[in-house]
Amino acid sequence: MSQNTDIQKFLDKVKTAESGHEMDLASGEDLSMAVMNLIAIEEHMFFNANKTGKTKYFELLSEAREMRKSLMKMLIPKYEGEVWCTSKHLLSASMRVMEVGTKYQTKGDTKTAYDLFKKSYDLYNLFWAINLGMTDKKAVPVSALEKPLELKKNDMLGKLSSTIGKILDCCRE
Repeated sequence: MSQNTDIQKFLDKVKTAESGHEMDLASGEDLSMAVMNLIAIEEHMFFNANKTGKTKYFELLSEAREMRKSLMKMLIPKYEGEVWCTSKHLLSASMRVMEVGTKYQTKGDTKTAYDLFKKSYDLYNLFWAINLGMTDKKAVPVSALEKPLELKKNDMLGKLSSTIGKILDCCRE
């Protein structure tokens, strides 16, 4: 099978995944960011409750959790195994790594910051790769993943991140 045929099959799979998704992917990106922030709110309410001894923060945590769950159902209407929980942790980890990256950037350590930003982006794109059914190594032809001006990684996560980055374009309407 020729390389062009492999690439075309891959691009067809991307279009199928995108068209089969219940929402446009740009809205999905926005929604995933909202879920990230709701996870962070849950964490902050947990710490607020324990630091202050006020149970009202646990009640707020519960409200944020219910909202997060309903929004995640919009992002992940069907899943297998532990994909739901894995997805939640990928979004949470992505946000936390990004936040640590911004702290390093503020301190002037841009090398560490950029490394953390790349890791955060890879985690975020892994969330999408899993939920768009794109984690099969054979489904991702290497030649379709090259993107100029990007630190390239030859491992699966780097390839998936590059691919998902091309698929998800929040500016496309």
